[in-house]
Amino acid sequence: VLAVLPFSFDYGLSQLTTAFYVGAQVVLLDYLFPRDVRNAIVQHEVTVLAGVPTLWHQLAAQSWLDELGSLRILTNSGGRLPPSVITRLRAHLPETQLFLMYGLTEAFRSTYLPPDEVEQRPDSIGKAIPNAHISVLREDGTPCAAHEIGELVHRGPTVARGYWNDPQRSAERFRPTPALDECHCGLMPHELCVWSGDRVRMDEEGYLYFVSRDDDMLKTSGYRISPTEIEDALYSSGQVGEAVALGLEDEALGQRIVAVVIAEHENIDTQALLQHCRTLLPAYMLPQLIHVVPTLPLNPNGKVDRQRLRAELSALSATENG
Repeated sequence: VLAVLPFSFDYGLSQLTTAFYVGAQVVLLDYLFPRDVRNAIVQHEVTVLAGVPTLWHQLAAQSWLDELGSLRILTNSGGRLPPSVITRLRAHLPETQLFLMYGLTEAFRSTYLPPDEVEQRPDSIGKAIPNAHISVLREDGTPCAAHEIGELVHRGPTVARGYWNDPQRSAERFRPTPALDECHCGLMPHELCVWSGDRVRMDEEGYLYFVSRDDDMLKTSGYRISPTEIEDALYSSGQVGEAVALGLEDEALGQRIVAVVIAEHENIDTQALLQHCRTLLPAYMLPQLIHVVPTLPLNPNGKVDRQRLRAELSALSATENG
């Protein structure tokens, strides 16, 4: 197991616990560049690699991906992988199993999609892990219909009891689901669940699809928009290696949409990129501005730090507007 995730991250700690459970060797790596990961995999003949989307974006863009044939298992959590990245990973590592997962710090792992289902449902986060009950609920706590967007609620033995010395936040995030108690679903009455703050939908077969975090939802011209939809449109152009859609404060619109992208190749035509988005998105979802950057700010867990990026763009906008 090549451990590239910090152990302060629950997903990162599982690199150790999983290896201990099966008797595997752990190789520790605090990497700066994708080639550092490649060198460690080749040198130690690594078979398992866990990562967040930022790592997979970096690896998928490399010409030496075929050299990582020792890998048997890849696992992703901490964010959704675009289908284009999944396609490239599977094309260059055809014998490697890819597990797409979703989890919460407050409950660790919630769902996973088995590797043999990835080709059929590359945009799904799968179904609940054993012994967990995952629901998609409306604000009033009633279950959503198929494909109706609601909040993911996790119930089961891995749910934490609350936040240390923070009863107010605990009461907001950890609470029972009376509507589920009344449906006689075989669950313990009044059991505390963790309300994730994540917007998802469930299809008729019970497969879940991530939409957005509540905190990341964009609000413009009276619409609530998932940044994932905008980011998917940007990825589908083939010009973008990584994309983030954000909302900046705007007196007239509420928020104006700005996209920040890393180019897939050396150059990127922002006007052509906007035109591509116009063929896929309604006018109110179009980015008003596209920033091309060499890197994106990351938080300690290796995920894109949207709050920091939003603050940097807001400061830049304020400076430009004088």
